[in-house]
Amino acid sequence: MRPDPPSRGFPAAEFAARTQRAQALMAQAGLSGLLLTTEAEIRYFSGFHTLFWQSPTRPWFLFLPASGKPVAVIPEIGAPLMRQTWIEDIRTWPAPRPADDGLSLLHELLAPLAHAPIGVPKGHETQLRMPLADYERLLAGLPDLKIVDATPILRRLTMVKSSAEIEKIAHICTIGSNTFAELPEIAAEGMPFAELFRAFRRAALAQGADDIPYLVGGAGQGGYHDVISPPGERRLAPGDVIMLDTGATWDGYFCDFDRNFAIGRADDAARRAYDKLWQATEAGIQAARPGATCKEVFLAMHAVIGENGEQGGNVGRMGHGLGMRLTEWPSLAYFDETVIAQNMVLTLEPSLTYGDGRMMVHEENIVIRAAGAELLSVRAAPELPVINGRGP
Repeated sequence: MRPDPPSRGFPAAEFAARTQRAQALMAQAGLSGLLLTTEAEIRYFSGFHTLFWQSPTRPWFLFLPASGKPVAVIPEIGAPLMRQTWIEDIRTWPAPRPADDGLSLLHELLAPLAHAPIGVPKGHETQLRMPLADYERLLAGLPDLKIVDATPILRRLTMVKSSAEIEKIAHICTIGSNTFAELPEIAAEGMPFAELFRAFRRAALAQGADDIPYLVGGAGQGGYHDVISPPGERRLAPGDVIMLDTGATWDGYFCDFDRNFAIGRADDAARRAYDKLWQATEAGIQAARPGATCKEVFLAMHAVIGENGEQGGNVGRMGHGLGMRLTEWPSLAYFDETVIAQNMVLTLEPSLTYGDGRMMVHEENIVIRAAGAELLSVRAAPELPVINGRGP
């Protein structure tokens, strides 16, 4: 049975509160505005939600002034949808127009603001979604305008989620959990791995997911060696260990967790690896609480993995933030001293290598409450599940 969904979208008050928090941080930094160019940034402050971002042809801009509502500078094709948001000042041009893809409108908007810097996200896990040549032309036409890095402001705003955001993430996590619960009835010996991916996508959509833009995994005798390659047509065989890692979405918010299964039987090495990762995840759940650092949560999981000399997976981190993007700041990693706060949504994702270079990854999604971590994904089984079905 499908879970009952929360309301789609957000009231205008949610966007107003986000904007006001941003403007308070901008005032502390002495900024006259923020210039935003990516889908998640623009949607976060406006509610403008469309798949049209899949096309790279047109740039889109949102400007947050030091006071007042944001200003949208967008292609005319997006104006009807933007008018359904709380944004009132919408400036458009007939894009694509390579000679002037919104530059004159941006110049007109930013020219009076040379008295204080403009913030643009420049840091890790950010990008500038406009042609670099256009960006250089914009700055050349505004020689007195100073651009500074606004990454810290965006991180502070988006790491901590509102109750409405958490409700949406919890909903898609429930959909993902329900889909994984069906996997023993979907997967079977003899099934091509690629067909399992297609079947999983169909099941997630039937459960109520809007989309499954991210689905990766691995399969192999006793374990897998790779988790990002496209699935092949190799048929699942007894002794295989398979993993699927899903990033399904609902109303623009992601879940991101995986599950491991064995086909027919599992060897002792795979069972031990699974148990070690399950215990490491438990350590992460206990360590993830307000006031702890991301590094401390990483070390709690890493210590369990290394108890008997096992090697942690060489993926650089053991979890990350989650929300409008599949992966967000912060990282549960040795280098990240970010202090965990209430209402952060995180993944716990320990991994290890064993045997002849086989690997295993385990992942859960959590939200940080005042008393500690609360699971959003249904906790994986404590022992490696074995699927005994035989396909046609």
